[in-house]
Amino acid sequence: MDNFGALGIFIQAAELRSFARTGQQFGISSSAVGKAIARLEDRLGVRLFHRSTRSITLTPEGAMFLERCRRIACEIEAAELELARTKAVPRGKLRVSLPLAGMLFMPTITAFMRSYPEIELDLDFTDRLVDVIDEGFDAVVRTGEISDSRLMTRTLGKFSHRIVGSSEYLARMSVPTTLQDLRRHFCLHHKYPSNGKLERWPFRSDDAVDLPVSSIASTLEPLIYMAESGIGLACLPLFAVRDQLRSGRLISVMEEELADVGAFRILWPANRYPTPKIQVFVDYMARHLFS
Repeated sequence: MDNFGALGIFIQAAELRSFARTGQQFGISSSAVGKAIARLEDRLGVRLFHRSTRSITLTPEGAMFLERCRRIACEIEAAELELARTKAVPRGKLRVSLPLAGMLFMPTITAFMRSYPEIELDLDFTDRLVDVIDEGFDAVVRTGEISDSRLMTRTLGKFSHRIVGSSEYLARMSVPTTLQDLRRHFCLHHKYPSNGKLERWPFRSDDAVDLPVSSIASTLEPLIYMAESGIGLACLPLFAVRDQLRSGRLISVMEEELADVGAFRILWPANRYPTPKIQVFVDYMARHLFS
């Protein structure tokens, strides 16, 4: 009997308090069980069981050894489970909460769906701070720091902001170069849906600047559209307007006046071995969202 087999027999015998019943579990005789235990005791140099004609009971050394053997058995079982998960095909429903700005992640998300067609994505877009576990989400994407011992977290990428406008608008209204210049411009603002407050434009300077309010929207897409249409200037995350800046549909101004860098993070329920569908989604978003 190899060492791991002997440990398994010992654990079973300790839990069943019977060599005969242990033998039935392993398909061997009670005598074979007794011999395996005896060899284990000889190797360890201690007695593990008190034996009588009616029952067996653990010695103090046996009780201590049992606790360690149980931990070893759990580690072996966990290792087997981990290996089994690597072979499993990611599939099933994956419930994900994204911020409203997450609509701009759809090219990455649709590419993920093509790569893993057996995963059914259930997407919930909200800026509300959801309870990942109580509300049954598999994963949540959010900005800012979130501290919850029940959750695992991974940074997807950092982002900065840009003040943008169309070339037509800037030709008509002139290019602003100072904070005071912005007072003469039509400013397009983002409003937090959760509390109705306007998102602050993240200037490097601590000087308070009362910006004109030309229009307000609770999502980013209308602000992008209005800026492209020459309605005014908007301060938006770079990831949201990268394509427009590359194509020239929008132009960035006053970059030196902006200071902040934010980060998107993905969170999921803490589990030593996350399911394949969660693991591949986390890995895919981390690799591709800001690449």
